[in-house]
Amino acid sequence: MTYQACIDIGGTFTDCLISDGGGEISIFKSPTTPGAFEKGFLNVLKVAAEGYGESFGDFINRVDLIVHGSTVSTNALVERKTVKVGLLLTEGHEDILVLREGPRKGAFQYRLDYPEPYVPRRLTRSVAGRIDARGRELVPLSLDDAREAGRAFRAMGVEAVAVGLLWSVVNPAHELAVKAALEEELPGIPITLSHEINPMPREYKRTIAAAIDASIAPIVRAYVEKLNAALLSEGFSGDLLLANCVGGMMPVPEMMAKPIYSVMSGPTLAPMAALALREEADIIVGDMGGTTFDVSALRDHKIIVTPDGMIHDDSLGIPKVDVRSVGAGGGSIAWVDEGGLLRVGPHSAGARPGPACYDAGGAEPTVTDANVVLGIVDPDYFLGGKMKLRKDLAEKAIAKVADRLGVTIPEAAYAIYTTSNHNMVAAIEEITVREGINPRDSVFVCGGGATAIHMAEMADILELKRYVVPRFMAGLSAFGGLISDIRREDAAVCLTSDAAFDVDAVNATLAKLMTQGAGFLEAAGIAEEDRVYEFVFMGRYEFQSFEIETPFEAPNGTLTAADLPALVEAFHKMHERIYSIRSDTDVVEFTAWKLRAIGLRRGRDQWKEATLPQQQGAPAPKTRRPVYDHAAGGPRELPVYDLATLGADAEISGPALVEAATFTAYLKSGHDGRVDAHGNLVVAVA
Repeated sequence: MTYQACIDIGGTFTDCLISDGGGEISIFKSPTTPGAFEKGFLNVLKVAAEGYGESFGDFINRVDLIVHGSTVSTNALVERKTVKVGLLLTEGHEDILVLREGPRKGAFQYRLDYPEPYVPRRLTRSVAGRIDARGRELVPLSLDDAREAGRAFRAMGVEAVAVGLLWSVVNPAHELAVKAALEEELPGIPITLSHEINPMPREYKRTIAAAIDASIAPIVRAYVEKLNAALLSEGFSGDLLLANCVGGMMPVPEMMAKPIYSVMSGPTLAPMAALALREEADIIVGDMGGTTFDVSALRDHKIIVTPDGMIHDDSLGIPKVDVRSVGAGGGSIAWVDEGGLLRVGPHSAGARPGPACYDAGGAEPTVTDANVVLGIVDPDYFLGGKMKLRKDLAEKAIAKVADRLGVTIPEAAYAIYTTSNHNMVAAIEEITVREGINPRDSVFVCGGGATAIHMAEMADILELKRYVVPRFMAGLSAFGGLISDIRREDAAVCLTSDAAFDVDAVNATLAKLMTQGAGFLEAAGIAEEDRVYEFVFMGRYEFQSFEIETPFEAPNGTLTAADLPALVEAFHKMHERIYSIRSDTDVVEFTAWKLRAIGLRRGRDQWKEATLPQQQGAPAPKTRRPVYDHAAGGPRELPVYDLATLGADAEISGPALVEAATFTAYLKSGHDGRVDAHGNLVVAVA
């Protein structure tokens, strides 16, 4: 028997899902180890080995594939702990990162300080030379300027360099020549070229992507090298794949070449899991971990990719699966502001010291402490009883909020609980209502260890009709990684419109993308029959400022003039879906074209073969537990069911608790759950 593993490092716990090759999947958890993530990586594998009753040496020798969602690059950006980057731009355009794209802020936010550029002006240099929008050289490149910039960067001690020259996306000759000159002056220093990392129009998006990639390249490279060394020292000889931010996996060499694609990669795995778990057209995914609540959505049963991911005040530059985050995790700290209002987050107790109930030094009241005080979380059955919680310490922490609000400790705990719920509802509405998705017509898939505790009240607020508590909810992102395919996205500029559609130029662009995609899949060892290609164009109405993504079909990677009406109609429908309007008489412009090269992983659907036996008779609760009921003003005895003992089609009506080793689900009155053939709890809301 061989194993496949996915390891997802979260803010509090590191999740590991193991597939045994026969369709059976098991979940394991271990505390995250900030500052040395590779230790937590190995620790959770050792926990898995113990779970299978094997020595770690024997276990790791039988693991033939590990897929991994890393937070290293994301943490470096969020905490502003990146390396010093030098930036080289076209002469006269040194303020690209200062001016950005001139986005409008809130109408009443007139006192905002203008944000600092990602790379300070003192680390920015320019080079003479100019390419125009058609790729023609207007001004010859000055290699002397490039060499002088290299010497200046060396004197300033930069650790990486980003190059962003105008219209390099049409003609990269100048950027390539600059790189050669810089390598002479800065041997061993990584250099990122904007046309390679983000071959799209808009100089800010290309330049910021290059700058971010350069700033994390040494960090990602060091982490992957440490991780590889640690795995090799323990005897691992299988393959390692890394999650990327476009909803798939990349081989290690690909990720090392474009480390920016590791940014925010972990949360993108949750919607991939939902894609496999459910067949509905519109799906909302909420993943509540220890630090944040990540929410994403699937529209028409496809992941939503956004070009506008943000890191602080800067765009990420590259496309990524659209995942929004708010500080509403289990470790989010509750506090009362100067006006006497209760707030939850964004600060978190994290993995160290963690919530007060962990008894690891934390003293601030958190959402997890509130759930323990309310009786929803059993302090004796946390992580299946492997980690005992201290209810007395949770009450002591919550008392700080209770005293400020002038209420009892249970009332304060409930206030924290419901405030956290409303924070998450706001994030859900942001990614659904504003993206053309009606929550009432969608199914919600819960992810993360705490979502099902809060889901019932959120469902009532959003007027959801149904939601799903997956069997592997606490490791939903890891499950997504375990079943995800290898994926890469390439893009190229080709500006045309339906008024004068240049089909030959478009086909030449698609052919170039097909060559790049096929080369990627070939290098990844994907057989011809397992290769899938998805096509997308970036379109806009004439005179609009920004584009939207629109999928389209292109058999064999080519289009004909007869395909133009279908392309235009697809754009009209997508524009109407997102913005509620369409303008059939306006000219539609096509600015860029994308290809998503997907390598289907053999065995990714084996989990579907493992089904539960049919439930015999009505399920019996394993115990009953008092849970605080705000409407009743006190505790109420609720039945507690063990999810592991329930068979297919077992039915449970709320109010009730359903416990698994790694999570608890709280069903309110009017919420009726049924276990499906794979052990997922599907809840219908009356």
